[in-house]
Amino acid sequence: MAVTKTQIIAKIADDAGITKVQAKTALESLVTQAYKGAKSAEGFTIPGIGKLIKVKRKARMGRNPATGETIKISAKTVLKFRLAKAAKDAITPTKK
Repeated sequence: MAVTKTQIIAKIADDAGITKVQAKTALESLVTQAYKGAKSAEGFTIPGIGKLIKVKRKARMGRNPATGETIKISAKTVLKFRLAKAAKDAITPTKK
């Protein structure tokens, strides 16, 4: 089950000992900073979670899976999220 924005705000407020209004403002500020930061060349890093970066993809040849026809895929800019090592280790610990 996915966690809702309201549940996230309530948990932040409870953990930080602040009101839900203050927690909502903080979360919205983080989101706004992430959007602006991701547009820059350096990207936007959330320590311990990961980094949002803008990546330019080159034009390339592809294949239509329905017909098998070769098609040209145009160049475009996409947004990627690179997970931090700390997050990977916390979520999927390595076996030894």
